[in-house]
Amino acid sequence: MKRTFFIIFGLSLFISSCVHYQLGTGRRSLTGGYQQVALPLFKNKSMEPGIEVEFTNALMQEFQRSKAVKVVDKNLSEVELRGTIESVSYVPGGLKTAEPSSVMPSGSVIATAYTIQVRLRIELIKKHDQSVVWSGSFSGERGYSAPQVTIPGINSVNPNYNLSARRLQMGLIANDMMIEVHDRMTETF
Repeated sequence: MKRTFFIIFGLSLFISSCVHYQLGTGRRSLTGGYQQVALPLFKNKSMEPGIEVEFTNALMQEFQRSKAVKVVDKNLSEVELRGTIESVSYVPGGLKTAEPSSVMPSGSVIATAYTIQVRLRIELIKKHDQSVVWSGSFSGERGYSAPQVTIPGINSVNPNYNLSARRLQMGLIANDMMIEVHDRMTETF
């Protein structure tokens, strides 16, 4: 009897405390409480063509997923979110020297992997006076394997592999970085 009482009492306490406890961080919004933002295409200062579309779309999808703010046309918003891709670099890694007995010239150095590094800047601008409400710098990186020559006598690889691997990794970097941008812009303290 006593045991049943304590079990029922404990369960009722647990259930009543759960009613008043809110999971998550609550409602998120931009600094200043803005609920609608314009998101023009990012500027691309790097030498990598077309990646500004991936980064802009990744941030838009993150806002749509979270419903923290609504992305609207420029003339309907009070603030504008400006993104600039500052740089993209490809760093070769896993360098190895060709064996003297290989078909490669003696002393040849082959990269077996690459690391893509991206730096970007985001600013939240009030439209009426062009003042900066929030800004942040972000960097991200991701590695991928270089095309490999594994058949003796063949000393070239398909260049499309490298291009498609770079594009795939760039999309993943964009997604990862825009999650971080979104979370830092909408965090509540």
